Amino acid sequence: MLAFIIRRLLQAIVVMLTVALIAFTLFRFVGDPVNQMVGIETSAEERAQLRQDLGLNDPVVFQFVRFIGNAARLNFGSSYQFKTPVIDLIADRLPATLELAFVSALFSLLVGIPMGVYTALHQRSILSNVFLAASLIGISLPTFLIGILLIFLFPVTLHILPSFGRGDVVHIGFWSTGLLTASGLKALVLPAVTLGLFQMTLIMRLVRGEMLEVLRTDYIKFARARGLSDRAVNFGHALKNTLVPVMTIAGLQLGSIIAFALITESVFQWPGMGLLFLRAVQNVDIPIMSAYLLLVALIFVIINLTVDLLYAVVDPRIRIDARTA
Repeated sequence: MLAFIIRRLLQAIVVMLTVALIAFTLFRFVGDPVNQMVGIETSAEERAQLRQDLGLNDPVVFQFVRFIGNAARLNFGSSYQFKTPVIDLIADRLPATLELAFVSALFSLLVGIPMGVYTALHQRSILSNVFLAASLIGISLPTFLIGILLIFLFPVTLHILPSFGRGDVVHIGFWSTGLLTASGLKALVLPAVTLGLFQMTLIMRLVRGEMLEVLRTDYIKFARARGLSDRAVNFGHALKNTLVPVMTIAGLQLGSIIAFALITESVFQWPGMGLLFLRAVQNVDIPIMSAYLLLVALIFVIINLTVDLLYAVVDPRIRIDARTA
């Protein structure tokens, strides 16, 4: 198991170095940092001095090593637009994005898994057909359209939920949360449903397909022949063996939710990292863009490593392979 973890950590380091190289190229090929930091009235001598101070005249290899060292210390420089350290901007926006992402993922799991199990066990029921039809709608419609439709229905027509913003938040140390206030919970409903609907339909169809396949296996037939109840067979054996691919998709989708929440954050004006990244792209704010890439890559790496370790808990065969590797 230790060798397995070390191998995964080495792979994670390679991934992070690759993403760091991509983020580093932004400083060289997406506009000149000096032009973003000074005005048109700045003289050529001042520009040259600024390039020297920033180390832009150093060899590319030295600049890349310095960039990695600064990133390891969470030093991403200052935003061209806001004139403040990027790490402070991210620390201010990160709680909103993580809160939205985790609630969306929780919604997709708590709703998607039971729906998938039900449609697998009751294939010909009317409710099962309704679930399958709804899943097609959830997969087909783009996220921004779902958000707009929900805004039209609940805030505009029914006047029961807010259409934008995060509501009131409570600060607990450096963390801010809206889960402890009524307005914060109301503001979270529509963005979370919008962001988690696609993941929910995906998980539902995955659970249904995997469970149908597991129910056809020989050991399930043997379990029924031993006289085990349907509940024990369906949930104690079939569902447990369905969880491995579900964990893979759920882990990857959690990273995708965090990475691509910018569309939902833009529709609902949710004050998270996605909205900050969109504004950075519009203003060519390269420090924010590169920091966002590195942070998202780190989140994906952590999630993938966690999923790999959870495999060993769910499936004993993987645990044996990990020990012998």
